Amino acid sequence: MKLVTYDDGKVGRVDGDRVVAYDVPTMREYFERGGDVAETGETSALADVTLRAPIIPKKFFHTAGNFREHHEESTRVNWSHPVLPWIVFFQNLDAIIGPDEPIIYPEGMTNEMDYELELAVIIGKRGKFFSPEEAEEYIAGYIVFNDITARDIQREEMKSGVFCLSKSIDTFSPIGPWIVTADEIPDPRDLNMSLRVNGESRQESNTRNMSVTVPEIISHYSAMGFNPGDIISTGTVSGVAGFSEDAASLYLRPGDVVEAEIEGIGVLRNPVISWAEGHPELSPIGAEA
Repeated sequence: MKLVTYDDGKVGRVDGDRVVAYDVPTMREYFERGGDVAETGETSALADVTLRAPIIPKKFFHTAGNFREHHEESTRVNWSHPVLPWIVFFQNLDAIIGPDEPIIYPEGMTNEMDYELELAVIIGKRGKFFSPEEAEEYIAGYIVFNDITARDIQREEMKSGVFCLSKSIDTFSPIGPWIVTADEIPDPRDLNMSLRVNGESRQESNTRNMSVTVPEIISHYSAMGFNPGDIISTGTVSGVAGFSEDAASLYLRPGDVVEAEIEGIGVLRNPVISWAEGHPELSPIGAEA
């Protein structure tokens, strides 16, 4: 089943080429109720609705370094720090956007805006301190996540061992296009992953290349406690601009269109626009008053 948030915040499920509305105010509350919600009787053509970010979680657990290939590509370009498993931090929830919403290029803050294709997991129930074997019970669904990163800011942040601003700027967390429930993805360990910029392939991999499993990741961070509707990302694959030999030519710029795709889930598409287009009422960051 595909679960969507659409138009002015309605919640529903995709049924063929239509969306069936649920009587629940938010997607997070849908999971808090264990999916026990009624339909309103309202349906809409999928082509006629505007899909939004499928959920705004209480917590967004951001993990990194879970694909061995991503660490290996970092060593080839002498990246400042190793990208090893068990990196974790929290994402800025206000940075979340949905499918087809624009990523705003923050001129004056970065010249190195990068993409990072990731599989993300929706947690279905409250819990903490559980094993990888028990973790399967907590997986409610999956989404595509594009972890937009300002590499120049990140390099400075990593001197102190902390990521924050580089990945949490306004619009830097596209998710979507919908939540695909866990029963539709019987084996998350074998999903093809691809990311394209203006139709050109940049990242190609498969979740089987993950050096740790999704249940291991969820279990490992369960000490912090999960709530229904929380998101936990699982790290990016090789092919990011910042770890390439010609990074400057590959960083995202206004006018680009990014398509992040994971087999069985869908395509998350987002255009990149300029600061002036995204914030016409504000001067560019760093500009003189």
